[in-house]
Amino acid sequence: MKTLGLIGGTTWLSTIDYYRLINQKVSDLLGGLNSAQILLYSVNFEDFRPPVNPDEWGELSKKFIAIAQQLEKAGADGIVFCANTPHMIADEVQQNIGIPLIHIAEAAANEISGRHIKKVALLGTRITMEQPFFKNKLAQKQIEVLVPGEADRQYLHNAIFEELGKGIFTAETKGRFITIINGLIEQGAEGVILGCTEFPILIKQEDCSVPTFDTTEIHASAAVKFALGK
Repeated sequence: MKTLGLIGGTTWLSTIDYYRLINQKVSDLLGGLNSAQILLYSVNFEDFRPPVNPDEWGELSKKFIAIAQQLEKAGADGIVFCANTPHMIADEVQQNIGIPLIHIAEAAANEISGRHIKKVALLGTRITMEQPFFKNKLAQKQIEVLVPGEADRQYLHNAIFEELGKGIFTAETKGRFITIINGLIEQGAEGVILGCTEFPILIKQEDCSVPTFDTTEIHASAAVKFALGK
């Protein structure tokens, strides 16, 4: 079994889900008392708040690269960002380490393509919705991406940092999310990517009339597949 190097804390809420899902999947596949071999570096998210402007990521990139290098030196065989947004610098991090970085958008694109879905709504931070790092992986599978309008993108972004990241999940916020999702379905979305690792805590499949894609679960599955060589 390979050792996974998890970079978590972005936020700690979703990092808990990553740890639980990865270990649960390994246990289900191998049985007995088997669990995953994990090195976890959990950051203080206040020091890692992602700027919306990609030109302002320089210092943050250096921090993530240093952590990935530490995990590699400690014995990790692969790196897992426990969040969507840091994958904006995934290529840069990959260039500075000698082990694979398991990309969340690549895993999601493979899952969606396998379901023969050609148009999806992408929800997440403004960075995830507006920058090309996630969309490009989907485009490689000929998957068209819809994102909300500017006001709704800002609402989703604010909800992540002002509520969900603090463990606040309200019926009012859930209702607004569902309204945004339904608007994108009306525009032709055949599926919805919950592209923030806190979103699946708030939005469930039963809340949507089309398939939802939980990037936390999909990414955890990809990490387990890598770890077990399956």
